[in-house]
Amino acid sequence: MTDDNLPQDENRLIAERREKLHALRGQGIAFPNDFHPDAFAADLQHEFDGKDAAAIETAARRVKVAGRMLLKRGQGKVSFVQIQDMSGRIQLFVQANALGDVYEAFKSWDVGDIVGAEGALMRTKTGELSVKVESLRLLTKSLRPLPDKWHGLADVEQRYRQRYVDLIVTPEARRTFELRSRAIGFIRQWLESDPRRFMEVETPMMHVIPGGATARPFRTHHNALDIDLYLRVAPELYLKRLTVGGFERVYEINRNFRNEGVSTRHNPEFTMLELYQAYATYNEIMDLTENMIRETAKATRGKTALTWERHDIDVGAPFRRWRMDEAVLEHNPQMRREEIRDVAALRAHCARLKIAVKPDHGWGRLLFALFEHTVEHTLIQPTFVTAHPTEVSPLARANDADPEITDRFELFIGGKEIANGFSELNDPEDQAARFRAQAAAKDSGDDEAMHFDADYIRALEVGLPPTGGLGVGIDRLVMLLADAASIRDVLLFPYMRPEA
Repeated sequence: MTDDNLPQDENRLIAERREKLHALRGQGIAFPNDFHPDAFAADLQHEFDGKDAAAIETAARRVKVAGRMLLKRGQGKVSFVQIQDMSGRIQLFVQANALGDVYEAFKSWDVGDIVGAEGALMRTKTGELSVKVESLRLLTKSLRPLPDKWHGLADVEQRYRQRYVDLIVTPEARRTFELRSRAIGFIRQWLESDPRRFMEVETPMMHVIPGGATARPFRTHHNALDIDLYLRVAPELYLKRLTVGGFERVYEINRNFRNEGVSTRHNPEFTMLELYQAYATYNEIMDLTENMIRETAKATRGKTALTWERHDIDVGAPFRRWRMDEAVLEHNPQMRREEIRDVAALRAHCARLKIAVKPDHGWGRLLFALFEHTVEHTLIQPTFVTAHPTEVSPLARANDADPEITDRFELFIGGKEIANGFSELNDPEDQAARFRAQAAAKDSGDDEAMHFDADYIRALEVGLPPTGGLGVGIDRLVMLLADAASIRDVLLFPYMRPEA
């Protein structure tokens, strides 16, 4: 069997490995499942770090280790093998006189095979901690050779498609995903500890009515009920239902799905942290967001001075808080302050900058478009942008002194949106009116506008306490922590077009 997508020499290597597997099957020893390692490579490296050969010999520590062979070199009757397990790498010191016939079989094993070894620890003359092998078994025969090189732009798509290979041969990729796991684990622990006391919950992934964000949803169908459903664009409306029910501090870390473009910043499915805290305003939520990001950086990177795409970013310093209208004025010196809510003037500025807008856009959408075009990419250091227009914030509480803007913020770092939060709108009549406006926009052709959610209005009528809410893009936060240029670098299995 050959793979038409592979070079001829690689097909030859695969054929040779298949012959070896056929021989193992004939001996009845292919794919055994009774070897149980009792130690991890990194633990052993740490435990015996700094101990010389004599001390290790005196300790007489016997171990059973298993892993994938990444390097194999022989010197007559002696071979050195480097294996890798989930924790790291360790060397095997393999001698013919210790293994007998197994050594002859071992010589035909290939890099990429998974082996199990048992023996005493030792340190070689070159100082390498090793297992002096007394028993060696082939646990999994690898049929496809590992790549000799796995770097450079030409291989980026293959790295994403074959992440299982990328993780074997690219230590940087392994470290990125280990960092991601630590970051998510730390955020959970941080939110649940005193004095924050948040509770993790799970809410539906399939919604009858998509809500919680202005986004185009994915549609699916439930056969038994014969109804269309939507993959959720956000868990927001369900989490706030729980706040109505008395769970006053809730959070969820889970997937959202949005039927939008794919880029270095966007993936159709992505991970969000959303949380809601009763009796908090958006100011307290900004404080929480800043502290959480700062503490997560300390826990995962051991520092708050980070580098992201060649920018030096300090999440240890106080985050700037900047009104959207003030930011637009500073970055557009051609604008006058009195034009900020002048629809005709804003439309003229958008035309001058060749920003596409729709005829029905009010001053809020026009100002937001100017912000996205002229300001957003310049916000390198952590910046909370506040005072979002009500027109672009259908779920946020209107400001008491100025109802045309909301008590909302977005956090930008490295020119990218990291988080979005606000004082929640808990007035059911105001929310119903905004839903009606969104429904009218949808009827006019806005695919991202929200539906009218009558049950959510009913929940608000039961009574939502004053509440602050937050959404943090976990993928983008990990991009910052790992200095990753593309969201695909922090997703184990990013969306890819099907292979031909």
